[in-house]
Amino acid sequence: MTRRTRARFATRVLLLHLAAVALVVALCTGVYLALAVQQLRAEAESTALGIARTLAEDPQVRAAVTSASAADEEPDPVALRDGELQRIAADVTARTGALFVVITDDHGIRLAHPLPSRLGEEVSTPFAEVLTGNEVVDWQTGTLGESARAKVPVRDAAGTPVGEISVGFERSGVFDDLPPLLLALGLTAAGALALALLAFLLLRRRWERLTLGVQPEELVALVQNQTAVLDGVGDGVIALDQDGIVRVSNAAADRMLGIDAPTGRAIDALGLPPAVVDAARGQRDRAQAVVGDRMLYLEARPVRRDGRALGDVLIVRDRTDLIALTERLETVRTMTAALRVQRHEFANRLHVAAGLIDAGRIVDARAFLDELVTRGPVAFPVAGLDLVGDPFLHAFLGAKGVEAAERGVALRVAEDSQLLGTVRRAEDVASVLGNLIDNAVTAAVAGPRTPRWVEVSVLSDHEDLVVTVADSGPGLSTPPPRPEPVDEDRIHGHGIGLPLATEIARRHGGDLWVIDPGGADHGAVFAARLGDALDPTPPDRQENP
Repeated sequence: MTRRTRARFATRVLLLHLAAVALVVALCTGVYLALAVQQLRAEAESTALGIARTLAEDPQVRAAVTSASAADEEPDPVALRDGELQRIAADVTARTGALFVVITDDHGIRLAHPLPSRLGEEVSTPFAEVLTGNEVVDWQTGTLGESARAKVPVRDAAGTPVGEISVGFERSGVFDDLPPLLLALGLTAAGALALALLAFLLLRRRWERLTLGVQPEELVALVQNQTAVLDGVGDGVIALDQDGIVRVSNAAADRMLGIDAPTGRAIDALGLPPAVVDAARGQRDRAQAVVGDRMLYLEARPVRRDGRALGDVLIVRDRTDLIALTERLETVRTMTAALRVQRHEFANRLHVAAGLIDAGRIVDARAFLDELVTRGPVAFPVAGLDLVGDPFLHAFLGAKGVEAAERGVALRVAEDSQLLGTVRRAEDVASVLGNLIDNAVTAAVAGPRTPRWVEVSVLSDHEDLVVTVADSGPGLSTPPPRPEPVDEDRIHGHGIGLPLATEIARRHGGDLWVIDPGGADHGAVFAARLGDALDPTPPDRQENP
């Protein structure tokens, strides 16, 4: 870009700058002038009202007006010229500089007026509202021209309106102070424009220095490139300066972290978890954090240029779907292991039955097969498992019992378990219940109590499935008040599975919470309600697909 082009751009900016300042000055001047006019009008109206009220309370005026209103005949204009009311009105007009002071009776007949020829005539402006007892302040046009006038009722001894006092100030007299004010406003506006011109020249010089001569078209290209890069990727990007102030945050980062308009704010003031703040400040190279119902992976990178530290950039990746898929794959693995155990055990029992038949022990083979039909193909190491009638939940708890037994923990079903219906959201049930059982087994292994056990209670509430899981572990290190939703930072050291299980439970109106943080004879007790997880229809009444 040539110097001539830069000059033309600077000229355009100068003209735009001066036009904006001129517009602002004009608007401010207009507003100030309007306020000044309004104030002058208000002062004139207030002065007129004060004079009228004073005259209306004067005993001589009240007596004279009452007498004139009570007379049966109309007032004599010749007598009014030299009357007491005319003299009082003329004195007040001379002292206050008012345009007029008019006094009337209850029929609007002028008893005092600046023009003697108008005495005895009816006033040219409305007077009925004043005679009802109201005060009227307004700008009206009468025989003496437009004026700011105040009308006040004159009352007799009984308080009944018997006439009115009308005091007015001429428009030209009200705005006598306006020309000097306009001159002052003009000088102020000119000074403002001169200062604006000087300020622009200084700003243009500073601008060229800060942008290294980069012109607006080039800045637009830079912004377009930055926007395309930041918003064109699925990862969140947050850039902080050396003071921990957010300078750049793309839409993906705002969405993942649940923040709104973070640019220009300190990272500490955004209400983010400590892990996110530490990673953003460069205290951790990599970290994981749970924000809301999202499982995020964080990676921090310092930014340097020419050996100077400029801040840090935080890359935020959403791993919620990946972890949820991992949980579901773990459920599939568990069920696969259970099926493998069933297959192996069933094959062994078939070999036993075949051996008995080959040996000619038909009676023993028949008894063995009857026991196999009655007790099932596999004897899972889970006490009370027969209380769970649902096939899926029966097999799932059995598989979990096998895994727990391998770690030296006995899994059992509570005697108060009662399940009516069948599970219809198997994946969600397996994810939530499996996570609770896995955490409980880990806690039992780490606990000081023996024997090590985990107890599961399964209850049905119409279409909701309610489960509780207790263990023999050490309990929660910082017990919360009961009942309280889970806090993944304090429970068994699992910061990913529990929040995911909580989010799954809440999808259909359920929840996951802590019933008991632990006591002398047991560890922590968790509960979960899974809404719409059961089909309450008994298996034998369900329609075949």
